[in-house]
Amino acid sequence: MALALQQLINGLTLGAVYGLIAIGYTMVYGIIGMINFAHGDIYMVSAFIAVSAFTLLASLGITSVPLALLTVLLLSVLFTSVYGWAVERTAYRPLRGSTRLAPLISAIGMSIFLQNMVQLTQGARVKPIPPVVVGGFDLYASEGFTVHLAYSQLLIVIVTVALMAAFSYVIGKTSFGRQQRACEQDPTMTALLGINVDRTISLTFMLGATLAAVAGVLVTVYYGVVDFYIGFVAGIKAFTAAVLGGIGSMPGAMLGGLLIGLVEAFWAAYLSPEYKDVATFSILILVLMFRPSGLLGRPEVEKV
Repeated sequence: MALALQQLINGLTLGAVYGLIAIGYTMVYGIIGMINFAHGDIYMVSAFIAVSAFTLLASLGITSVPLALLTVLLLSVLFTSVYGWAVERTAYRPLRGSTRLAPLISAIGMSIFLQNMVQLTQGARVKPIPPVVVGGFDLYASEGFTVHLAYSQLLIVIVTVALMAAFSYVIGKTSFGRQQRACEQDPTMTALLGINVDRTISLTFMLGATLAAVAGVLVTVYYGVVDFYIGFVAGIKAFTAAVLGGIGSMPGAMLGGLLIGLVEAFWAAYLSPEYKDVATFSILILVLMFRPSGLLGRPEVEKV
């Protein structure tokens, strides 16, 4: 019971990170109907920005944990949103009227470019940082095993819930959310009504990159080590989460992320940690075979 509870906490923590990245996938797909396969590497770039920012703050003698976290978060969001804007301008906007295959290849090329850029500028070795958020509290003990909830895990869950609430409000209640939904339904008519479609799409990419930036900072704080390859693995799993929950559905993306995190945690604890990725991708295959629209997604109906 204690081990199951601990794995539940670990799975929810990991799933919250996957969910944040998956929302970026589903936002981009919702507005232009394409998958941004460079999104995982945007998350990787934000993690390296966080490592550099934490190192710089430590060299300046800033030891306040809340101040350091807030500063690093703001810097990561600022720079990573610029990366998201650049990806849209270079990899998607020139090919928006082309076939679906062309932007897909362009996004994969952008992903490889970001990986190699970070590898060349930061080196191929892992980048560790000292623990930033330490400590926690014990929840339950049984037969010598203690269920521990770390403060970093609690931080991830709280930030994820707050961001979900904020983005749900932005998409559902604000003028930008209405513009985004209008661009999703009919970009041509939206442009005729005076809405700047290009700006709306660029802002959507930047919002998705913002969520990836937050995920990158949280993962850096949680694990304390990053490398240039983490974006590919996390991006594929977040894409699996988006498909599982229903691509285009923001609650579905978070639900899919939580489910993927729980599957990984329990599979690693009770079966084989070497094959946890196999379990994740097996879920993707099964969803595509039996429910392509996902758990909360709705099948597209074309009226003729």
